[in-house]
Amino acid sequence: MSSPSSRFSELYSAYAAGCLDPAFALMLETQAMVRGDIRDAVAVSEMIAGAFLETTEPAAMADRALERVMSAIDAIDAPADLSRRAGKAAGQAIEELLALPEPLRAAALDSAGQRGWQTMGLGIKRLPIDAGSAMDVELYRIAPGAKLPRHTHDGAEYTLVVSGGFRDEHGSYGPGDIAVSDQTINHQPVADEDGVCIALAVRDGGLRFSGVIGFVQSLIAAR
Repeated sequence: MSSPSSRFSELYSAYAAGCLDPAFALMLETQAMVRGDIRDAVAVSEMIAGAFLETTEPAAMADRALERVMSAIDAIDAPADLSRRAGKAAGQAIEELLALPEPLRAAALDSAGQRGWQTMGLGIKRLPIDAGSAMDVELYRIAPGAKLPRHTHDGAEYTLVVSGGFRDEHGSYGPGDIAVSDQTINHQPVADEDGVCIALAVRDGGLRFSGVIGFVQSLIAAR
């Protein structure tokens, strides 16, 4: 996605209304920090949602709602311990994580501190992220020129390029672009040669690999 389009307008509206799935909210907030045009589109949606909110009858707050909100804010404003734990687990990758835009930075640091990066292949690492969603959310680090194994998908996948870039048989994607894939797409993403590609993937199904990796995957699934 090189510019805001109608297919994503519902995401902006749902985000502005506060009813967007947390995984997509993380993706959209990160994208807005990378690209000004997305930030403007979200701002317009928030203005529209605010106008509708002013005409809505107020609802009573739940017990201790304010206390819970303030506790959540305190947790966000105290990243020191989080950064220390993440630094030990992330090793040399800590600087790359610290360079990520918020709110992805906090989520990635938390995940790195708890789980650490997983190696997928030569030059490819992934970091599962807990976004409080039923969707699968993963941060990918792809070395310059590295290729992901060829694969298709069990469901829909949205891949946001945070930094660097990659290409596949269907196009080239740079910072702030979102590549959309589904069961009809069989591709092999390749990172650009001029730098590390950092990408955030959100999907509602697994990956199906081709070739030898796909054969091994089928054997494991059959057990």
